[in-house]
Amino acid sequence: MSKIDKSLLCFEMRQLALMAGRAIMEIYNADDFEVKTKSDESPVTIADETADQIIFDGLSKSFPNTMIVTEEQSETHVNSADTFLIVDPLDGTKEFIHKRGDFTVNIAYVEDGMPTLGVVYAPARERLFITDENGVSYEEVGPFSDDVVGARNPIKVSAPDQDKLIVVASKSHRDQATDDYINKYSVEDMRSAGSSLKFCLVATGEADIYPRLGRTMEWDTAAGQAVLQGAGGKVVRFDNHEPLSYGKNIFENPFFIAYAPGIDLQNA
Repeated sequence: MSKIDKSLLCFEMRQLALMAGRAIMEIYNADDFEVKTKSDESPVTIADETADQIIFDGLSKSFPNTMIVTEEQSETHVNSADTFLIVDPLDGTKEFIHKRGDFTVNIAYVEDGMPTLGVVYAPARERLFITDENGVSYEEVGPFSDDVVGARNPIKVSAPDQDKLIVVASKSHRDQATDDYINKYSVEDMRSAGSSLKFCLVATGEADIYPRLGRTMEWDTAAGQAVLQGAGGKVVRFDNHEPLSYGKNIFENPFFIAYAPGIDLQNA
């Protein structure tokens, strides 16, 4: 595989995320849209499919020699590389369906099994998180233009107080196992968020730790992980605290913990 132009890639990922976000919001603001069920019983809408096509077509045109994995085309993908682009065109479909706003467009670049570049765009929240070509993370300030990059504020994880942690957890997938693990810590505040926004809240210091004791796929997490790592954070497996890696069989993740360094992680 030829060497990729990371500066161009970051620009393209940003531009395609914004384009997909506009298409998603047109459907979101409509009076009604069809909700279908995929083979794994998860919901899918025309917004997922439209955004997927926009991003896949754009990346394929600009980077024809790079493997592209997308959620909506995942059944056709064969895991044959540890360096690839990975896309969740609409992360948080349940949030989208119920019009709660916490959904994102996720695009990431994985190198040697680790996400190094990423963009997370939350169009309903008007928040855009992105890494530059060096893997350093920023939040861009709107209004957003496809062709002109706006002002960017560097983001950095918190310096957590182990006795007063701020925890963020899933809105749609909170369970007793998650609560049991959270209770191992001294928690000052609990926050909930949908989609990969949870990674971004840790990246900006709005939360200290995000444990996920539930099924996720690599397209759910890669962009958020890249943004968090670029802000000084870490994402590790729940079982052994080793870094969460990519290119796994059927692209399924183990349980994981995303956090700001300085937290004494509790054992499972």
